[in-house]
Amino acid sequence: QVQLVDSGGGSVQAGDSLRLSCVASGRPFDMLTMAWFRQVPGKEREFVAHISWTGRTIYYADSVKGRFTIDRDNAKNTVYLQMDGLKPDDSAVYYCSAFAGLHTEEVAHMSAKYTYWGQGTQVTVSS
Repeated sequence: QVQLVDSGGGSVQAGDSLRLSCVASGRPFDMLTMAWFRQVPGKEREFVAHISWTGRTIYYADSVKGRFTIDRDNAKNTVYLQMDGLKPDDSAVYYCSAFAGLHTEEVAHMSAKYTYWGQGTQVTVSS
């Protein structure tokens, strides 16, 4: 079993930055594929970014490319999402997720392919 605790959300103005963190426990972190998703009320959970065990394979949703950066510190069991140039459309609850294995690019964006989830952290961006 893996426990994920995500944090770092808040209320900011358009153009500001936030850095989300997710701390994992329960399994060796360097064997977990990690990802961030986001969700607004009434919509499906949306893929944001994925990072492989080693950090070498990274995917982003087109909507965040060039603005968001995912990275991980395996020594701290933590994955991060640096969000720059925030827009009101980025407002959502952000969820950290994990899978004890590897994902191909074809499935990395699918929420159903991740087993473990954090509790979510709210990000609100005002114009």
